[in-house]
Amino acid sequence: MNIHFIAIGGSAMHNLAIALHQNGYCVSGSDDTIHDPSKSRLEKYGLLPEKFGWFPEKITANLDVIILGMHAKKDNLELLEAQELGLKIYSYPEFLYEQSKDKTRVVIGGSHGKTTITSMILHVLNYHEKQVDYMVGAQLEGFETMVHLTQENDFIVLEGDEYLSSPIDMRPKFHLYKPNIALLSGIAWDHINVFPTFENYTEQFKIFTDSMVHGGIMVYNEEDPIVKEVVESSENHIQKYPYQTPNHHIENGVTYLETSEGDLPLEIFGTHNLQNLAGAKWICQHMGVDEDDFYEAIASFSGASKRLEKIAENASTVVFKDFAHSPSKVEATTKAVKKQYAERTILACLELHTYSSLNADFLAQYQGALKFADKAVVFYSPHAVKIKQLEEVTHIQIAAAFQREDLIIYTNPQEFKDFIFSENLKNTVLLLMSSGNYGGLDFEEVKQIL
Repeated sequence: MNIHFIAIGGSAMHNLAIALHQNGYCVSGSDDTIHDPSKSRLEKYGLLPEKFGWFPEKITANLDVIILGMHAKKDNLELLEAQELGLKIYSYPEFLYEQSKDKTRVVIGGSHGKTTITSMILHVLNYHEKQVDYMVGAQLEGFETMVHLTQENDFIVLEGDEYLSSPIDMRPKFHLYKPNIALLSGIAWDHINVFPTFENYTEQFKIFTDSMVHGGIMVYNEEDPIVKEVVESSENHIQKYPYQTPNHHIENGVTYLETSEGDLPLEIFGTHNLQNLAGAKWICQHMGVDEDDFYEAIASFSGASKRLEKIAENASTVVFKDFAHSPSKVEATTKAVKKQYAERTILACLELHTYSSLNADFLAQYQGALKFADKAVVFYSPHAVKIKQLEEVTHIQIAAAFQREDLIIYTNPQEFKDFIFSENLKNTVLLLMSSGNYGGLDFEEVKQIL
């Protein structure tokens, strides 16, 4: 089969391209720009386009399938040519569904925690050498690609993103999977450029719940009132399995899970991660892993990439990098770090980088998000605001939104870097939260400050 990717450089797109190439398909692709790690990984497999840009001459009747990424636009020259030729065009979630119609589809959804939960499940299954297909949003230790597809595996585990599928398919990705087994971790308004109201955003999770196959299994976090209402009010004929934060305690900076077999030390911490663990346990049990085997495996789970990832540590200082950027994630992450390191100063640095976080109308959602930090810093790039064609936000608006009189605000990347490198970090946890890189901060260099 000949498959062409329009916008091959995306995180999920390039991993799907590599997975299909490994399965023997003839894969080609285009993009107007590709950054690492996508660039070097595509190059490794001989899939990196020779030139960046869009080339309609690449689109011929010999192609069996076009996979269209969200990075492309509706007027993309290659897309227009594919439409003109009447070729079969899929978004990547639509293609994944086509590849898994005869499998048991396990879909992990929610505004937060879905990457970590999916990673936990895959870690446990991998530990016990249980083979499954999968698609996950972070690079995992011990896994070559974020996408794996086979003919023979019975299960496929999919991270269920609520963002749109493609420029010509405006449905949220997770609406296309039709899960047999699903999980909802939490609902907190996000992606306001697509879902302008909280009600509109919440509706997508109701549609997801109703899209499950009849008789399917829904595992859900009953401590989240919105999730609880969405699942329990659904009239879809599904089995409902609630979960909540498991019993645990913290001793000398280590979180112990209290189990029937005794206290189990964990490498992860924080209420949100313990909830994630409880949800992952239910899913694994429904996939044939018993409780004792789950505990044995999860003890060695150290976290998904960029999710409370410890990048440096010495006797008196720890540095974490975290993907948190939405208000609920920022608050949960900061609270978890403060609880785990109660005797240390928590220096929390947040970059406002996403469309939602840089939108003046959304900023008020950040009220109290950094309240658990002893010192709080917000960085944003006026350049990023211009790229997203948003109205410029001001220091005054940010200070008013977070409602911290001692909030430190930077807009200059060098000044932010100078601040980090000049701080006395003794007896401190440095928490760097961003889906970007603070205007070019080298995290390898940050590791050297200890």
